[in-house]
Amino acid sequence: MILRERERWNSCVNRLYYSAFYAVSALLLDSDLNPTTHTGSKSNFSEYFIKSGKIDKKFGKIYSQLFAWRQKGDYADLFDFDKEKVNPYFEPVKELIDLIEKILDSTPGANNM
Repeated sequence: MILRERERWNSCVNRLYYSAFYAVSALLLDSDLNPTTHTGSKSNFSEYFIKSGKIDKKFGKIYSQLFAWRQKGDYADLFDFDKEKVNPYFEPVKELIDLIEKILDSTPGANNM
């Protein structure tokens, strides 16, 4: 929230992406998938969860967009995101994380603490 309040939009994109990335990584690991790159995680998430219909395709689009934006924001010269572009992603990322937590909590042997 501090980054958002201070309008540090490139940093917000980075943190939104990594929030989703770590949730997706947990989901993939729980499914015995262990990609070794960010691109591999995106591909596995799409193949095993989005295309199969286990997770709504809107979340696949959000994750893919954040993946691309994170690359641009972190590595492109002189590129700045703005409030209008970034703000709409906070709630969907939270929804994705909540959904993944529910999936992980419902799997056999899940640690239901």
